[in-house]
Amino acid sequence: MPTLTFAWLPRLSALALSVGLIAGCETYPATGNTITTGTYEAMATVTYTWQVEYARSFDQQRTIRRETFESTSLVNRNGVRPEGAVTGPDDEGLWWPALPPRPTADELEDRKQESMERRTDPLLQKDVDYAITFDYDGQRRTLPTSRSVYREASRAYADQQALELTFGPAEQSIGAARRIASFDR
Repeated sequence: MPTLTFAWLPRLSALALSVGLIAGCETYPATGNTITTGTYEAMATVTYTWQVEYARSFDQQRTIRRETFESTSLVNRNGVRPEGAVTGPDDEGLWWPALPPRPTADELEDRKQESMERRTDPLLQKDVDYAITFDYDGQRRTLPTSRSVYREASRAYADQQALELTFGPAEQSIGAARRIASFDR
């Protein structure tokens, strides 16, 4: 009877944890005060990055290290196609830049710390950071936010509507946005 090996299990667990952490970082609860603004800019910074994992043994999670290679970024503003966009919009309404150059064989070898290390194939990571800039109490503020706030603000921008923004904890993020049809600027 063949023996089953689960060498991939630690990597799968780490992947699930990192996906959970990334998803958790994008969640900004709407727990605070609300403000209404007609002056805002929703931004989604999209990034492609080549990453490779190196290890003596991929069976031991503690020996795995991740190396980052070339990356390219592009800032989406209010859902409008940005200059430099190569693809898009995707299923989330985002435009993406050209891919960064894939690491060469020499670059991959140069990152080895020991001759016994092995590596994975280069993996292209896609990341998105959302933020919104708005006027509040006579100041311009930029705070992190979620995909849903970015999408709502982009739709409001296209329809020339104001937004009601709801702060997250300690007014350090924006947790929700709602379009307002009529608003005195």
